[in-house]
Amino acid sequence: MISVVILGSGNVATHLFKAFSTADDIVVNQWYSRRIDAINSYKNDVEIIDDLSLIKDADVYILAVSDDAIAELSSQLPFENRLVLHTSGSVNVYDIDKKHKRGVFYPLQTFSKDAEIDFAHVPICIETIDKKSYPVIKNLALAIGSPTKKVNSDQRKVLHLAAVFVNNFTNQLYRIGHEITESQSAEFDLLKPLILETAKKVQDLSPFKAQTGPAKRNDKNTMNKHLKLLEDQHHKDIYQLLTTSIQRTHGRKKL
Repeated sequence: MISVVILGSGNVATHLFKAFSTADDIVVNQWYSRRIDAINSYKNDVEIIDDLSLIKDADVYILAVSDDAIAELSSQLPFENRLVLHTSGSVNVYDIDKKHKRGVFYPLQTFSKDAEIDFAHVPICIETIDKKSYPVIKNLALAIGSPTKKVNSDQRKVLHLAAVFVNNFTNQLYRIGHEITESQSAEFDLLKPLILETAKKVQDLSPFKAQTGPAKRNDKNTMNKHLKLLEDQHHKDIYQLLTTSIQRTHGRKKL
């Protein structure tokens, strides 16, 4: 049995608590947040605290907090030589105070509190300074059904950067698509099967081979029609930028 204390109250912390609390081989001893009202709805499920002096012993302490809070919070923990992990894709493992055994438990997924997550589809990227801590971290991930991958700092940082492109930026493109359809009262829902098929296709094909569309075909007539349809200059700029990127990738002449 692995005992855990969770620190933080955001999306990642909430989903980790839900996963840990239903795992057979994990017990959540406490959940800390400096804003205890943010986790007050879970007070009947776990001991919640907002005072670090009350923190209990555990095998693992997980800092599921904002990137800029990791260093300070780890230095405020009233103990040393225990395993402390952060969940960030971009923060250095050495940002955790050196009085602790330090590691990273980075779930490579997008988290929203209102969206259910199956951790069987959430790879956990593991990094640790102390090699003896690795089995504990790996077993923590396996206990919630997650696949694991041992990574170094450079690999984790580029994975996080790539994740911004394939998730955050892509979601912004969904938002722009939603704005475009709304402008003519067209149904955005009609695009959802296309969104799913696009994501499904890159499970079997490289993104290079999966690319389709007017930019790859160098269909200037269609691209010019699209640009005329766009009323928002910001949308035009994004259309042209992404079109140029596709044309460069596939050796086409620019629009």
